[in-house]
Amino acid sequence: MLEAAQPGSSSAQPPRSAALPPPWDQSLLINVTFLKVLLWLVLLGLFVELEFGLAYFVLSLFYWMYVGTRGPEDKKKGEKSAYSVFNPGCEAIQGTLTAEQLERELQFRPLAGR
Repeated sequence: MLEAAQPGSSSAQPPRSAALPPPWDQSLLINVTFLKVLLWLVLLGLFVELEFGLAYFVLSLFYWMYVGTRGPEDKKKGEKSAYSVFNPGCEAIQGTLTAEQLERELQFRPLAGR
C-alpha cells in the first residue's frame, strides 16, 4: 500500500505546472528554433554575398515584429489591455504611472489617505 507523501519528506514532488509542455516537446522546440536560426544565418550570409544583407536584415526585423504580435482573438477572457482606453471603464493595469501620481511625486506631496 502506498502512503501519501508528507510535505517535509524527500519523496514529495513539487506540483507540475500545466503550462509547461513535456520534456521531449521542449527539446523538439529547441531543435526547431535552432534550425530556424541556423537557416536565417545561412540566408543572411547568402544575401550579404549578394550585397542585399542589410535589406534582408531589416525585412527580417519587420517579420519578427509581425509574428511577435498577437491578434485580438488570442486575448484571454478577462485579460486587461496595457492601454487603459481599451479596458472597461478605462481601468489602468497595476503599475501604471498616472498623471496625478507623477504630479504628486514631483511636488513631494503625500499620498491621499496616508
